[in-house]
Amino acid sequence: MLERSPLIQNRYDKVDAIRKKNINPYVNRFAPTHNSQEILDNAEHFISTEQKVVIAGRILTVRSFGKAAFFHILDGKGKIQAFVKSGMIPDEEFALFKEFIDSGDIVGVEGVVFRTKTGEVTVLAQRLHLLTKSVRPLPEKWHGLRDTDTRYRQRYVDLIVNEDVHKTFEMRSKIMSSCRRYLDGRGYMEVETPMMHPLYGGAFARPFLTYHNTLDIQLYLRIAPELYLKRLLVGGFEKVYEINRNFRNEGISVHHNPEFTMLELYTAFWDYTDTAALLEDMLKAIAKDILGMTKIIYQGDEIDLNPPDGWKRMTILEAIRAALGLSLRWDEPPDDIRVKIGHISGLDAAGLKDLDSVELILKLFEQKVEPTLIHPTFIMGYPRVKSPLAKTKPDDPLVAERFELFIGRLEVANAYSELNDPAEQLQRFQEQARRRAAGDAEAMCVDEDYVRALEYGMPPASGLGVGMDRLVMLFTDCCSIRDVILFPTLRPEGGRPAKTENEKPEIN
Repeated sequence: MLERSPLIQNRYDKVDAIRKKNINPYVNRFAPTHNSQEILDNAEHFISTEQKVVIAGRILTVRSFGKAAFFHILDGKGKIQAFVKSGMIPDEEFALFKEFIDSGDIVGVEGVVFRTKTGEVTVLAQRLHLLTKSVRPLPEKWHGLRDTDTRYRQRYVDLIVNEDVHKTFEMRSKIMSSCRRYLDGRGYMEVETPMMHPLYGGAFARPFLTYHNTLDIQLYLRIAPELYLKRLLVGGFEKVYEINRNFRNEGISVHHNPEFTMLELYTAFWDYTDTAALLEDMLKAIAKDILGMTKIIYQGDEIDLNPPDGWKRMTILEAIRAALGLSLRWDEPPDDIRVKIGHISGLDAAGLKDLDSVELILKLFEQKVEPTLIHPTFIMGYPRVKSPLAKTKPDDPLVAERFELFIGRLEVANAYSELNDPAEQLQRFQEQARRRAAGDAEAMCVDEDYVRALEYGMPPASGLGVGMDRLVMLFTDCCSIRDVILFPTLRPEGGRPAKTENEKPEIN
């Protein structure tokens, strides 16, 4: 239930009093002519010409001196100071300001621009309009909004009081736009594929389940758009991409949110080496576009996206050998691997007990090698058994033509040469089905329609998935994915209510 403190009640009382004066505290429309940044960038022009400006925004601070006051207005481009004085605006507007206007209120100001004695660019008010009365006070000026849980729940307040947060999401928008410009300029077509799937596939993940009443069918929120995008390759499109949401019913961490944004693209007649070259060029281009340089600082490390020798390339087994001095093989007996890695500190020996050879090596890589991958590195040589949609390397039947890109200790992208043999794809799906039957909740389903599409013939192709939230983390130096998602998934306020026995969620 919303709290109604004495301070909030006082502001509601002001709303009632304003209405009694026949003033609307929530106006329908207002038309600013300029924003704060335009005025600050062209201050001398506005001052010398005495051109009238009309601005609108939220009052942040008020310094009152009896019959005059300074206050800062925050609009969509920044903040600017305004000055209001008795006798320089209509008496009823000054009385309204003195009696009823508080920090947090949204106002419109008409006036001219001048500089104060301290040199600050300021709008001298000739008219003052109350546009929206705020009844809930902003966080205290000097302390702001620091509690992270409150910041994520009340992002609207976070954006008001924390300028850096506002800039982060402006940067996010620029990254998305830059990515689209890059791909559009290279002949890729942006498409939209379904968010609700009758079968889930394209990744190893637990899905979210929903239900369609009219069709009387169970549907899944998509975990990946991959299988639909590759159907478009079958249909004759040769370069397609989609930037949109995926949903995975997994844990929440600084690197994971159940709802996240992915770029997926597919290119006919390419293999994964072509896609690696595209990805390297694309991220350099985005950095130059939005930062003007290819060097970024992430969590204290300077990372050059354009090193002289290009991005590193190594297999998982090579990376383990380089970082830990261990020589391992995918077909090595698991007990032998456990002996080799038993001396490594920080590994949970009990958690490794029931893993097979592939799972042991991947767990070792994840825990002990990934944290060392600061500079852009393509990790290749992933096991075929963990890549059911990828082609096998011709010279190594245990390994897929696949890479993952790591930057700043983050897995940023995943790509491979796409399997287009329908018989082999069906066999791979059936292998996944057996894993599901054995209890692997993240194994893929058998998608017969996708196999049917492959039977018509899909050209050789390569696909790429880029975690856009993690890319934004890199470019904005944010350590948590929740800092780059406007409204991250959170536990309900007050904790999760207890369920009664046999209670089932209602699905609409």
